[in-house]
Amino acid sequence: MRGMTLIVKTITRLIVGLIFLYGIYIVFHGHLTPGGGFAGGIIIAGAFILLVLAEGSEELSTEVKKWRASLFESLGIFIFWFLAMLGVFAGTFFFLNLLPKGKPLELLSAGIILPCNIGIGIEVGAALFAIFITLAVLKGKGDKE
Repeated sequence: MRGMTLIVKTITRLIVGLIFLYGIYIVFHGHLTPGGGFAGGIIIAGAFILLVLAEGSEELSTEVKKWRASLFESLGIFIFWFLAMLGVFAGTFFFLNLLPKGKPLELLSAGIILPCNIGIGIEVGAALFAIFITLAVLKGKGDKE
């Protein structure tokens, strides 16, 4: 893929940061409003996918992007697994809420749910982006043959 026109590239560069920030907002407020790690991860991946579609895959070094996406996917899974195992490490239950609950309707009011949403958001966003990059590379190889 060689990319889109200058207008599309310029608008994409302006809007991709806002889309990314909105995805982070959805991840961080998932315990207070509809959304959470999965929905926010999809939005975050959509921001990166939009950037690749506008700029083209050759300019963005897809091999490096696949490696980074795989690294972040593993990091998200590890965060979620570690939070699930904290209770077991403490000698009690799986997914035990060890964090304070705070005041209702505040950002830090859900104990372990917010860090779990962050781990899920990282994993889902990176996995969806890795799938997209893999499909883009496979399509590129099919076009050359």
